[in-house]
Amino acid sequence: MSDRALGLLGLAARAGALTVGTGATRAGLQRGDVRLVVLASDKSQRTEEKVERLARGTAVPVMIGPEAEALGARLGRGAVQAVGIVDPGFAEGILATGSGG
Repeated sequence: MSDRALGLLGLAARAGALTVGTGATRAGLQRGDVRLVVLASDKSQRTEEKVERLARGTAVPVMIGPEAEALGARLGRGAVQAVGIVDPGFAEGILATGSGG
């Protein structure tokens, strides 16, 4: 995940445009609110099974981000394995940056 994508993720957090954590992200996916999922590169098998499978089943794109500690730090939190972006504009912007530097 690029620095620009991580920057947009931080902006989305400050704007309240995302869900943070496995449970909140799953709930957002089930409600149809989440437009993009970002998973930590060191996600647990449970997170992969619960969040990634649900996202793919509902045709929500999934990106792999940095490790959980770095992902959480970008959001001003501790380690975070899953984040759901609910704002379509932020989701499109993060997807558009791709995984490049």
